[in-house]
Amino acid sequence: MRIGEVSKLKWTDVDLENGTVRVTPEKGSDPRMFKTSNKLKAMLSELQNDAKSEKVFPRSVRNQRRIFQRQRKRIAEKLRNPRINNITFHTFRHFKATIEYHKTKDILHVMRVLGHKNINNTLIYTHLVDFQDDEYVSKVAHTAKEACELVEAGFEFVCEINDANIFRKRK
Repeated sequence: MRIGEVSKLKWTDVDLENGTVRVTPEKGSDPRMFKTSNKLKAMLSELQNDAKSEKVFPRSVRNQRRIFQRQRKRIAEKLRNPRINNITFHTFRHFKATIEYHKTKDILHVMRVLGHKNINNTLIYTHLVDFQDDEYVSKVAHTAKEACELVEAGFEFVCEINDANIFRKRK
């Protein structure tokens, strides 16, 4: 979502029961609906319990940006990584687009996720990373417990060979 879309998000756009968020578009974009993770549902549920506003994030865009910049600066100092200060709200939008394209290789899917009406706008977002040299760590699971541990460690299932489940994770 764009920061303007985030700032306009109302509790009536959030369906915690079905785990969806409806985005009211800006910049002439298409409206869209997202499925939420269980973690995000729990976080939104907590926010809703404390809500005193019809908006999910009642602060102005300027205040949200200021809070983000303070947190970003704190993290950059803590990690001693000044490059973190280059991250903006919009960086996350580029990151999501790039990852979605890498996962699906479907530029039209990415276009829908971003709410773009013009494919040329979407193409700008998917140039950040060259995935040609992907390297993976592979692991084998022989039991359900081992498979669960690998999934929890961020591995994804690839295939099954001779009663063994093969998993991989990007290096």
